[in-house]
Amino acid sequence: MIRILLVDDQPLIRAGFRALLEAEDGFEVVGEAADGASGLALIRERLPDVALIDVQMPGMNGIEATGRIAADPSLSGVHVIILTNYGMDEYVYEALRAGATGFLVKDTEPADLLHGIRVAARGEALLSPAITRRLIAEFVVRRPQPAPSGASLLTEREREVTALAAHGMSNDEIAAHLVISPSTAKTHVSRAMTKLHARDRAQLVVFAYQSGLVSADDAPPRRS
Repeated sequence: MIRILLVDDQPLIRAGFRALLEAEDGFEVVGEAADGASGLALIRERLPDVALIDVQMPGMNGIEATGRIAADPSLSGVHVIILTNYGMDEYVYEALRAGATGFLVKDTEPADLLHGIRVAARGEALLSPAITRRLIAEFVVRRPQPAPSGASLLTEREREVTALAAHGMSNDEIAAHLVISPSTAKTHVSRAMTKLHARDRAQLVVFAYQSGLVSADDAPPRRS
């Protein structure tokens, strides 16, 4: 059972999501909030697997709430999906930097919403790593950020798998590309995330672009 908490200042949006989720097996809505501050308090109380959080709300917005969740070790099991009306906008990029697992537009198809929640509950980047990669590449180019520290902590192989992950490759695709086992690829990715304090794959992609391991002009490697 995937436990979900809804944070959105529009009652109709929350009601629509709740009705959809409660009609499906395997999902449970454990609470609702109309702003970031009350949502954060409820998340700390209910500890959902996934929090659907609107990016723009009065008071504490979705980006600040996401950053506070990511900074709280007691909430490490909470995966944030940012809800937006506009798709690939700057708010989404800032939310990914703050620690969101990924994002969904509010008018997404119901099947895509359900799939996205399942993906986020597993701690994987949402929805497509390639979409996240394009979004991050666009805003890193537009608004260069200071290179994050931590690259020197990675082994050469960890730097390599981080770059491949940033190009949207899954662990199985990384394994095939490097001619290693999927479990070895997963181990390298996990170690890189641990060393860089990345909550999930989306933050690993952010790091890869900001540190210069990959750039927006790089051609994606060919899939094996």
